[in-house]
Amino acid sequence: MPDKIVKISFSDAPQYEAAKHFGVATFRLQHKDLSGVRSFWVGLSYFLPSGGAEMESSSAERVYVVISGTVTVTSEDGKEYTLGPMDSIYIPPGVKRSILNKGKEPAAMLVIVSPNQGQSQGAGAGQVSK
Repeated sequence: MPDKIVKISFSDAPQYEAAKHFGVATFRLQHKDLSGVRSFWVGLSYFLPSGGAEMESSSAERVYVVISGTVTVTSEDGKEYTLGPMDSIYIPPGVKRSILNKGKEPAAMLVIVSPNQGQSQGAGAGQVSK
């Protein structure tokens, strides 16, 4: 764990490929490889209109916070949750969800992921692009 404050500028945040996502650009804002944070990581996703993520689950806890635009998170049973600016949603480990930007404007969303013990910060969350 770092023993000092670590600032990461957005210009230094690496883009990464998020598995089973489409029409989206994803960036790591805080991550063990960037700042030394160990219990969670924070990403920023830009979803183009009709962009999203396929229905899938993760063994990690996830929180999504929409910064701008709207996204719809759909649970496995078909329930839809529409999120606008500053709305958030918690996805427990093992719960399936899909994401879709149904709007005509891009949407920006913070993604906070807390891997379970024994899971690396990159598992199931895409790898940093080279």
